[in-house]
Amino acid sequence: MPFLPTLPMAAAASEHPRRLLHGFVSPELCKELEFIHRSCGTVGYRPSVFSTTLPHLAATNCAHLILPFLPLRDRLKDTVEDIFGCEFELVVEFTGLISWCKGACIGWHSDDNKPYLRQRDFAAVCYLNSHEKDFNGGLFHFKDGEPSSIAPTAGDVVVYTADERNVHSVDEVIDGERLTLTLWFTRDSAHDEDTKLINLLSQRLLVEHIEPKPFLPLPASSCMYWLAQEKSGFDVRCARVSILGYDFCPSEGKCSTDDSPCDPLELLDGRLYLGRGDEVLDKEFVNSLHALQVVQFCGWKAAELATEREVHHAGSTRPTVLKRSNNLELLVPCDYKLGEAILGGISRHDPKPSFSWDDLVLGIARWEEYMSELHRKLLILIPYWLSNYTLSVVDATELL
Repeated sequence: MPFLPTLPMAAAASEHPRRLLHGFVSPELCKELEFIHRSCGTVGYRPSVFSTTLPHLAATNCAHLILPFLPLRDRLKDTVEDIFGCEFELVVEFTGLISWCKGACIGWHSDDNKPYLRQRDFAAVCYLNSHEKDFNGGLFHFKDGEPSSIAPTAGDVVVYTADERNVHSVDEVIDGERLTLTLWFTRDSAHDEDTKLINLLSQRLLVEHIEPKPFLPLPASSCMYWLAQEKSGFDVRCARVSILGYDFCPSEGKCSTDDSPCDPLELLDGRLYLGRGDEVLDKEFVNSLHALQVVQFCGWKAAELATEREVHHAGSTRPTVLKRSNNLELLVPCDYKLGEAILGGISRHDPKPSFSWDDLVLGIARWEEYMSELHRKLLILIPYWLSNYTLSVVDATELL
């Protein structure tokens, strides 16, 4: 989709070099990146902020989920170089999905305002959802120049210099989740994000994958998912499945009796089930991230799954569902009301009427196909990236 510039090409020479680009990111990619963030993200660097970085994806056995970022990442770098007249000079310093939830805000600042950020030359902020539709508050303001204020709209991108010429702020988010893909670019190759990522990805080639499903995620430390607020808090994995109407249930024999002490948060790293209301699906997931990715995928592909089930699966065997009992309760010290208030969304105690276990079971199969294909492409691309030392976009079929 072509994008429409709102400022002349002389942006690089203006007193406040910046550009607002409409429709730069497709609606389909906005939704795919939203799925990745909501199924992989951790607590971020500010209160009520959550983030998903590319190194984090690599570290949690989700490196294949880097692939959807790369074509957009390349387009953004080329666009920034073109707008600001620095062709072939830049490398990507940082790529990350960042969501601002209820209470999140930041005052006037430039993006290079700390000694450890001085290498940043340009920024690109891609809005993946829309003001007044998906969240309230969260307007973006520049201190000087035009445009002075931006109401985020899904697909739009604002690019600007990272120095004091573009001091900016973000209003407090009142409710909902304001989601962006943020990139910073630098002329200093010592801060090239690709170099760091390729070193991480090369380790995958040192391990022979003998698992039947090598794309299954591995959770990070539990503290990375815990958002504390005064005397309360919540695990973002538990909160996100709760918002979609589910909860985690322990695998058989784990913490099922009073005389078997254990840390419930540690159980999120092991095998568990998904429950909904008074029912539990008789399907074991390898850990909480596995289950979270599946339910988020089902949310992303809900319409397609419902249509496929109606067309192709009428009369098929229904999934096995168990009635919930006391030993199928995972008592996590999670303030679900706080999680819902900060992240937004429906409560797990008010499931959507259109829910079907059949759709979830079908979603498990389609999630595996999606992840398996990305993982297959990743293993083809890694040797190419190692030889070129850049995460360039290449058709994997051409490398076979």
